[in-house]
Amino acid sequence: MRAGIAAAAIVVLAIGGCTADGEKPAEPVRSTAPTVAASFTPGAEGAGDPYFPTYGNGGYDVAGYDLNLRYDPTSGQLDGTATITATATQDLSSLHFDLATLVASKVTVGGQPATSKADGNELVVTPAAGIVKGTGFTVVVDYGGRPAPLTNDALGVGGWLRTKDGAFALGQPESASTWFPVNDHPSDKATFALAMAVPDGVEAISNGVAGERSTAAGWTTWRWSEDKPMASYLATVVIGQYRVQSSTHDGKPMVIAIPDSLPADGPAAQSMALTGEIADYLVTLFGPYPFDAYGGVVIDDNRVGYALETQSRPVYGNVFFRERSNPTVVAHELAHQWYGDSVALERWQDIWLNEGFATYAEWLWQEHKGEETTQQAFDRAYRDFDWKTPTGDPGADKIFGDAVYQRGAMAVHALRKTIGDQAFFALLKSWPAEHRDGNATTAEFIAAAERASGKDLTSFFRAWLESRTQPAHP
Repeated sequence: MRAGIAAAAIVVLAIGGCTADGEKPAEPVRSTAPTVAASFTPGAEGAGDPYFPTYGNGGYDVAGYDLNLRYDPTSGQLDGTATITATATQDLSSLHFDLATLVASKVTVGGQPATSKADGNELVVTPAAGIVKGTGFTVVVDYGGRPAPLTNDALGVGGWLRTKDGAFALGQPESASTWFPVNDHPSDKATFALAMAVPDGVEAISNGVAGERSTAAGWTTWRWSEDKPMASYLATVVIGQYRVQSSTHDGKPMVIAIPDSLPADGPAAQSMALTGEIADYLVTLFGPYPFDAYGGVVIDDNRVGYALETQSRPVYGNVFFRERSNPTVVAHELAHQWYGDSVALERWQDIWLNEGFATYAEWLWQEHKGEETTQQAFDRAYRDFDWKTPTGDPGADKIFGDAVYQRGAMAVHALRKTIGDQAFFALLKSWPAEHRDGNATTAEFIAAAERASGKDLTSFFRAWLESRTQPAHP
């Protein structure tokens, strides 16, 4: 639906966003134009991703989310305020945020009351007047309720999950919309700050650098901030009974959290203890570590049969550590800090750029430790693989399948064999450096590989990313 304004005089709302140092936004400025200056239309209710067209929204670009929340583990109630700073990318008459199950009680835009309504898992906000393209603005949403996860028939459950002593928010490809209003698509990266109040004696761990913790009237507020742009699905909070270990690694804070339900010296703790060593090794491959903090969180919950590269502090299901220490999964999630987090997806079809390189990092780590070589890992995967699903376009229901992870890693190794180690390892560093804190596509990676090697790689990538038959062994 499109709606325009055509009148002899219109009112335009120019709204100042928050400054970088947190100063109060400028007061709204109203001006009257003698002629039609703009045609205001609603922002799209989806980002237009070919795989998930309704995920995310259009019409604006978020700069940052600042959340001030309170969660009661006993009742499961979450309440608080989200302050969202953004810039209009079109002349906006209204805009959508993704917000599932929770209810907005008050919304302002630029300090002025705005109308809002829930439309399924969307929060539709209509400001008092149109927002001109290129204008910075601030939306403040008071909201609350009992958050619940979202279920994708093909990909499973993601988002807010309640536990007996707290909760956690985790999932891919969508998660954030279950606990705050958001443009829930990785193409719109933004900074993130969280103040989470929980009962005294309960821990709340999130992304980035820990801020000052405060206690009042039986509640403790934990503060976290991630100042580097982050895809929304990488935002997390983990609430419950945890042993939180804070230290410093390479001059940056490292925070590791292990559930009280797991032994202090068990396989999970042993694996997390390798975080610094593995990160240091990956620096030699990928270049400088891209964030301001390190760490990891383990969740002891049977509903989490995966690990996720939540920015600066990956979250691991204890399924990986039930029998022994598992450094390879740590290598995988830490590799994502470069490949997937710092350099994020522009569209979900290109997820092999995340998972292929992270899986190959597992192979490199194992070779580094004197275990299976990368060639042996490649040969093992290549031998009996089903090549029917193309890596570069696996389909929305197969973005977490072997074509993305294993065939993706094989494509990375085959590229190494094709262009040689010198060009390959130079590319491993130049790619995340060139796209640091941004988004990228497969087409851009192919161009970068051709520049690094000086070769036309059209047929190579066609075979490894598009073909439904077995590529030639390199």
